[in-house]
Amino acid sequence: MIKTLFKQIKQYKKSSILSPVFVIFEVILEVLIPFITASIIDKGIEAGNMQKVYFYGGLMIIMAVLSLICGVLAGKYAATASAGFAANLREGMYENIQKFSFSNIDKYSTAGLVTRMTTDVTNIQNAYQMCIRIAVRAPLMFLCSMSMCIFINAKLSIIFLVALVILASALILIMTKASKIFKQVFNKYDDLNASVQENISGIRVVKAFVREDYENKKFIKAAENLYKMFVKAESLLAFNNPAMMIVIYGCIIALSWFGAKFIVAGNLTTGELTSMFSYVMSMMMSLMMFSMVFVMISMSAASGKRIAEVLEEQADLHNPANPETNIKDGSIDFNHVNFSYKHGSGEKTLRDIDIHIKSGETVGIIGGTGCGKSSLVNLISRLYDVDDGSVCVGGIDVRNYDMEMLRNQVSVVLQKNVLFSGTILDNLRWGKEDATEEECIEACKQACANDFIEKFPDKYNTWIEQGGNNVSGGQKQRLCIARALLKKPKILILDDSTSAVDTHTDSKIREAFATKIPGTTKLIIAQRISSVQDADRIIVMDDGKINAFDTHENLLKTNDIYKEIYETQVKGSGDFDEDMSEDKNGGER
Repeated sequence: MIKTLFKQIKQYKKSSILSPVFVIFEVILEVLIPFITASIIDKGIEAGNMQKVYFYGGLMIIMAVLSLICGVLAGKYAATASAGFAANLREGMYENIQKFSFSNIDKYSTAGLVTRMTTDVTNIQNAYQMCIRIAVRAPLMFLCSMSMCIFINAKLSIIFLVALVILASALILIMTKASKIFKQVFNKYDDLNASVQENISGIRVVKAFVREDYENKKFIKAAENLYKMFVKAESLLAFNNPAMMIVIYGCIIALSWFGAKFIVAGNLTTGELTSMFSYVMSMMMSLMMFSMVFVMISMSAASGKRIAEVLEEQADLHNPANPETNIKDGSIDFNHVNFSYKHGSGEKTLRDIDIHIKSGETVGIIGGTGCGKSSLVNLISRLYDVDDGSVCVGGIDVRNYDMEMLRNQVSVVLQKNVLFSGTILDNLRWGKEDATEEECIEACKQACANDFIEKFPDKYNTWIEQGGNNVSGGQKQRLCIARALLKKPKILILDDSTSAVDTHTDSKIREAFATKIPGTTKLIIAQRISSVQDADRIIVMDDGKINAFDTHENLLKTNDIYKEIYETQVKGSGDFDEDMSEDKNGGER
């Protein structure tokens, strides 16, 4: 874990080294000041020599100023190093997440990743700043102060050693128990973030069903769990200061008692006893600072492990050594494919899929919920890898292609349509970064999106809110289809991506596909027969298997599942939205 995290220090190594260097000079100067104070008392005040008082006083002022300068520089470099380290951690995690396959992403919740990039990184930032400054200062100050005490009077220094053993034992006991609780705290953070994220993303549903009170109670419960864990941990840490104070005052009392006897006996001067009081306070304060470092390290240890998990996570999917960079055509072959989301679990999502699709063919895919339709098409663009068998595009196994090139040629409009904040043009250019406005308009015409876009005051410069919340579901779907068409792919996959548009518009989109991109292989996943019945062939899926693969006419004659779906939709209630038209704003009524 430590090695993984420290790799992210990168360009901030210099600041990370300079901070403790200035801390060392700061400590040395501070440790010498009480020694100079003793000289002022013994050689100046008690001897009645004002020259010595001025000399040592001036020297003490110079050392104090230099110590202050070193402290300021140490703080500046520590802040630079820790803030830079935190920035690199966030960038490193975000960059690695972008490389994740779907199976990698499935291991983490969105709330958990957000917590790692915010709260956990902040904990590491604070801990790192303390480590390169206070964690250097505290032990160094303690050792130097102890050395000076031994130099002044070795016998009296035994008091500090006894105090150190007592205090260290108390702090270790407290920190061991507190660190276990802090490990649990950050899991509670995930629960809290998950509650907030779910509520905000689904706020329209919450309000529509008047569930505000229920969501408030759920959030309060998560917040209270986090509160209780923190109170428990902080209650243990609260014993740090009382333990510290008992030891400090015990040392002062013991030092006063035995120091007075040593002065009377002539084995110690008044100035030396005064300086020893300063050193005992420095040592105890060093231990207090050290305890603060332990607290922060205890809190950040759990955060560090969670961050390291993301940084060390290796993408399941990799490019081959010599990847293919050219796709001959849009033909697709599933060769006895078995697939499961958890490899080796024995729970197969797809079983013995063996189908062959010609380039330029339009293929419909239909079946019940959870039968494996989306899983099937996800294998074509290699969002997941098969367990057994192979998936070939253009006659070559998809595992032999460069993944970026493959995904540029296999354009997917996913079931959950996502638009990003920006203009309509910005969103369309996700499909082709350098697309001209004319190309975008042509793609939108093919996706039946141009009509409603032209009705917006700003047309293609209309601003899309985060998640596309200011456009209807049907509009969002058509923009996503247009975005996919801009790639001019060899294979186009529509994963139930016309479910929110009326059948008339759906028909126009399919007609545009047939006339504008006849050479593109088109896979259309749909819940309604009308969306797939004009396809060249239709795949009927059932429980992760291919139940049938034939034309609409033949399936009506030979396949019971397809026939049942057809009769339910067409002969039953029919396609209720067949004659629907768009309202004046371009949305479905």
